[in-house]
Amino acid sequence: MAIEHGLPEAFSPDSYDAIIVGAGYAGAVCARRLAESCGFKVCVLERRDHIAGNAYDCYDEAGVLIHQYGPHIYHTTNERVHQFLSRFTEWTPYQHKVLADIHGTLMPVPFNHTSLKLAFGDEKGEALYQKLVMTFGENKKVPIMELRNQNDPELTEVADYVYENVFLYYTMKQWGKTPDQIDPSITGRVPVFVGDDDRYFPAAPYQGMPAVSYTDLFEHMLDHDLISVFLGVDARDLITVGESEACVCGKPYGGEIVYTGPLDELFGYDLGALPYRTLDMVFETLDVDRFQPVGTVNYTVSEDFTRITEFKNMTGQVLPGKTTIMREYSKAYEPDSGQTPYYVINEPQNIELYKRYRERVAGMLSFHVVGRLAEYRYYDMDGVVASALELTDEIIAQH
Repeated sequence: MAIEHGLPEAFSPDSYDAIIVGAGYAGAVCARRLAESCGFKVCVLERRDHIAGNAYDCYDEAGVLIHQYGPHIYHTTNERVHQFLSRFTEWTPYQHKVLADIHGTLMPVPFNHTSLKLAFGDEKGEALYQKLVMTFGENKKVPIMELRNQNDPELTEVADYVYENVFLYYTMKQWGKTPDQIDPSITGRVPVFVGDDDRYFPAAPYQGMPAVSYTDLFEHMLDHDLISVFLGVDARDLITVGESEACVCGKPYGGEIVYTGPLDELFGYDLGALPYRTLDMVFETLDVDRFQPVGTVNYTVSEDFTRITEFKNMTGQVLPGKTTIMREYSKAYEPDSGQTPYYVINEPQNIELYKRYRERVAGMLSFHVVGRLAEYRYYDMDGVVASALELTDEIIAQH
């Protein structure tokens, strides 16, 4: 792997078999597979000054390993994804747990047996739990709509408590909505867990953290003689897409192009900008060993921020007397503002707008879109990797 900042003067697109836009999960997976399986000489263009996309992590001034773009928790049920990523890192065991700060009391979320007793008191909480067990069985996730559908005042009380104290205000902060704007069908899917398991991803057999770092994982993934990475390069300055072909540096390009960025950006937002939510992330280093008992605490009924992450609780880093936390403030994304688009707003009119952009490249056999931004959908890390593996399966089959 060669990593350079900027393009060399002698840069020639035609000397590469594939050009990949973005060095995050989607781009890095595609680069590695095309170099390895097709013998392609691959050029990766990355707008930022680092690889790894939003998974990028680094040490701050206090020596704490932080996730620069928010917490990334590796978990998957996909064995192929796990085997692929495990080629480039070993894993440190980590089971993610989340607490909600509800009027100063920390309760597990999803709401479970322990949460019930904390919310309603030991005696009433246990009685409510036993009723849930009798109604639904143990170790089941039950949407609050199902609780309400039982026409049982006590189960409705549990549903209402979870809605008001775990879901409502948190969702208003996260998505910038008022209560009447929140889709009732989404509200109804909010779960209660009938059991004691307080892991956030109990069904995922593969969980953990990269033994060194996410950035180290990407360095290994991109470490191939046929891969060249150019940082600080905005692909919009090089790539233009016409009705039937893509041009690079002003000339039609005959190789494969894999695009992982926002499609509306590529076309200059000429049909309108796709909306996202973004985050202001405020980091703070404290002179203590530990600030909170778990990696993530959600503030569901108070504060302007949505959650606090403490990185040492996730990475297992041992660093006495120092810890770094991060508060997240959600807000609307403004295109070309330098903000990071984190969450698509999955509403029908936005999906229709995305489809109009997607149709413009659908007929180009050598132009491929993959990843969170290019596909305008929410993916966990493993979902992005799975999508990139599937795309490269198709490209490899053609070559």
